[in-house]
Formats: sequence, structure tokens, C-alpha cells
Amino acid sequence: MPSDKKQSREYMIKLIPSDGGTIHSIRLTSKLVKYGLASLIGGALLLIVGVCFAGYSFFSNRVDQQTVENLQKANTIQQEKLTELAQKASQLQSDLDKLNATEKELKSLSNIDVQTTDDSSANHSSDGTGGQGGPLIAPDVQNLSEVMDDLEKRVAIHQENMEVLRQALISQRKQQEMITQKSITTPMGWPAQGSISSPYGFRWNGTDFHPGIDIAADYGTPIRATADGVVTTAGWNSGGYGNMVDIDHGNGIMTRYGHASSVIVAVGQHVKRGQVIAYMGSTGFSTGPHVHYEVRINGRPVDPAGYL
Repeated sequence: MPSDKKQSREYMIKLIPSDGGTIHSIRLTSKLVKYGLASLIGGALLLIVGVCFAGYSFFSNRVDQQTVENLQKANTIQQEKLTELAQKASQLQSDLDKLNATEKELKSLSNIDVQTTDDSSANHSSDGTGGQGGPLIAPDVQNLSEVMDDLEKRVAIHQENMEVLRQALISQRKQQEMITQKSITTPMGWPAQGSISSPYGFRWNGTDFHPGIDIAADYGTPIRATADGVVTTAGWNSGGYGNMVDIDHGNGIMTRYGHASSVIVAVGQHVKRGQVIAYMGSTGFSTGPHVHYEVRINGRPVDPAGYL
């Protein structure tokens, strides 16, 4: 009996209006209350689970979106780096082509035979003609970096080649200057217009050795230096040359001009080839107007005919 009373227990809820109106009563059995509480708790749990799932989905989507954005940003940075590397590689290749062309041009113009050609450059260069093929592989940072390293090494090789050419050109220029200097200081041409009246060597039936040649012309005919040099003697010579000029051309070479009517240069003066140094006359041991012309090598006279 007590258990039956417990199972039939009822609950009453009274609704009392604040204005003193009719009171309403609601009777609830204990079973209905239990079901109501269970439903309320279940609904609350479902609400909590829903909120948690919605929060998880929201944050998960946020993380996924951030991951995608980070990947996109990293991909953009990589593409920019690839583009930058590709541009640098293209510029290096252009510089290499220009260096190679300049190198070849300098070798051609200077006619210098030095081994400077970058064979790898020649093998790698292409004008876009001929057979080409192979797999299509998109460039990445690694292979572009390898290409950059190779190009930089080849540019360095050509820079070394240019230095070799520069040194060779300097050496060639010095040699040319020496040749030019030797050329302008080597007697060449006639010291005066006229005709040879007495040659080099023995004359007068071998009774006299003539150390130069005599060129005869009119009084006052200009006498000119046959090479650049420095005047060492200018004036009267008592040994038979009369008014005489000696010019030192360096390297042991000296020229002498005798029997002049007058001398117009002074000792120590630097003269050029073709410059007038005296005028023809017949001073000293002479039978008529002429210039006695000598060429001496290390103090010994040689036949001037080889220098005319």
C-alpha cells in the first residue's frame, strides 16, 4: 500500500493572478514530472552538443582557411622567387653572350692568339635552330639556382679571359710602340736631294776609304735628319768634315752630315726625321757643294745605301 501511494503521488501547480482573479490549478503526476525533467535535460545536452559541434566546425573551417591562405601565400612567394631567379638567369646569359662577343671581337681586331674561348659557352649557346627535344620539366628554385651557379662561373671565366686579353693588348701596344720608336729612330731615306757623287768604300784606286756617301746638289740645298734623335755635334770640324752635324738615334745608331754651308741646330736639341738641320755647302775637305752622309753602328761606319 505505501508503494502504491508513492507511485500515485501527484504534484499541483497553482497559478495565482496578481490582481486577485480566479486561481487555476495544474495537477502533474510524478511520472510526467520525471519525463519532463528527462526531456529538459536531454534537450539541454543536445543543445550543448550542437553548440560544441558548431564551434568545432567554425574553428576547424577557420584553421583550414588559414592553412589555405598560408599555402597560397607561400606559393606566391615561391613564384615570385622563381620569377626573380629566372630574370637574373636571363640577364646573366645576356651578359655572358655580350662578354663572349666582345672577347671574340677583341681577339679578331688585335690578332692576338690567346686561348680564352669558353667551350662550355659555345656548347650551351643556341640560335633556336636545329633539332631540340627532351621532357618538359617546369623550372623550380633548385634547377634555376644550379643554372645561376653555372652562368656565374662562366661569366667569371670570361672576365678572366678579358683580363688576359687586356694584358695581351697592353703587351702588344708596348711592342708596337717599341717598333714605332725603333722605326722613327732608324735612319731611312735621303738626307738631301741630289745625286751620289762618291759612294761608300774604297775610292781613287784604293788609296782612300770613304766612310759614307757624297750627295751633290746646289749650294743651300736643305739637309734633313733621316731619323729622330738628339744632336751631339753641331758646328765646325777640323778633321776635314767642315761644318758638321752628328745625331744620336739611340741603340748605338748615329748619323753624320758634313761639308754644310751652315748649321741651324744646336747640341742637345731633339730633332725629327725630315727636319732641316743644315744647308749644303763645300766646307772642309771638299771639291764642290755636296753633303757627306754617314751611318755608324756602335761607332763603326756602315754603307748608308742600305738605309736610303
